[in-house]
Amino acid sequence: MNLDFSQIVPYIPFILEGIGSTLKFVIVSIVIGFILGTLLALCKITKAPLLKWLADAYTSIFRGTPLILQLMIIYFAVPQLTGYDISPFLSAVLAFGLNSAAYVSEIIRAGIMAVDSGQTEAAEALGVPYRSMMLNIILPQAFKNILPALMNEFITLTKESAIVSTIGYLDLMRRAQITGANLYSNFEPLLFAALIYWVMVFILTKIGALVERRMRQSD
Repeated sequence: MNLDFSQIVPYIPFILEGIGSTLKFVIVSIVIGFILGTLLALCKITKAPLLKWLADAYTSIFRGTPLILQLMIIYFAVPQLTGYDISPFLSAVLAFGLNSAAYVSEIIRAGIMAVDSGQTEAAEALGVPYRSMMLNIILPQAFKNILPALMNEFITLTKESAIVSTIGYLDLMRRAQITGANLYSNFEPLLFAALIYWVMVFILTKIGALVERRMRQSD
């Protein structure tokens, strides 16, 4: 084996900068996905057939096509169709946010459906408006139940974030590729990047387990 990890030492600060770049767009994406996913979930349980159909169609499209394809379409189609030179960061945020919304909507919908139907019946019997019932009674209980699942979605997005390197965004993966090109040796920087991804996911997993344990204790 001809491995020399000492050659990547000068590039370590450059690669580590990718952690911030990766987490920045992943966090923005999960916020977008959470907000849009909540709206989609509410549409799925509404009695309005059109809203339910639109929400289901959205989910089917974004869950039924590869994330990397969605990323490419946004990055290349937007300039072609609108003339706007979209940045890799904005493309990544839109692709990951829109994709995450489809999965988050199903998580939230399941959480809402898991809330005891008696809560809804009691609120309706007391004349509580639908909006107040959802915001103050149903959603808080649902979010408590689905927080671990939302954490898993955040972890999944963090792992899948490596595909943004395909559009030139300087995330962790892209910086490892650039380092490998400069050194004419790709294995060492990619292995180093893999270690960083593993550490990030390990930390997020531990945080998720801690949150879940705290929630069980509060029940």
